[in-house]
Amino acid sequence: MGHGGNVIDELMTDHREVEELFGKIEALPSGDKNRKVYADQVTMELVRHSVAEEAYLYPAVREHLVNGNTMADREIEDHSKAEQTMKDLESCQADDPEFDRLIGTLMTEIREHVADEEENLFPQLRAACPAEALDDLGDKVRMAKKVAPTRPHPSAPDTPPANKLLAPGAGLVDRVRDALTGRGKLD
Repeated sequence: MGHGGNVIDELMTDHREVEELFGKIEALPSGDKNRKVYADQVTMELVRHSVAEEAYLYPAVREHLVNGNTMADREIEDHSKAEQTMKDLESCQADDPEFDRLIGTLMTEIREHVADEEENLFPQLRAACPAEALDDLGDKVRMAKKVAPTRPHPSAPDTPPANKLLAPGAGLVDRVRDALTGRGKLD
């Protein structure tokens, strides 16, 4: 977290980190308990990333792109699907038969979402949005990720202003729970 650079560079770095975690999951045999640890790490990263995108990136997409409302709505819909998958995954251990199906679904959903953002949304935003605005959005996204929730909350609001008001409180509760349980930590 806190990579620096404009919003597009920041989010693409997040994408690479998530893909690296997916690779670690795929490299382990089915049922290996560390698959769950990496899945928890993926969830923590994706939830923070999604909250930051919904608070700052998608409002900028709506403002700066001709078809911004349609694009932002589609991206938020992708987030909702992935968040429900992460919520379902949260209650599965690595040796649960449902775990492999859910993690496979999540990887497919996220890889398709990332490809769409990087091939379509990001180039359009880079062309339409002033460099200073992209830099400012990068700073806002980094700050949002620091206080964002780390667990999926599918029923939480996903558009401003409600998401900006509720995310820090949920984030604090999630981080305390993570610290108490050791969630996302390898033994």
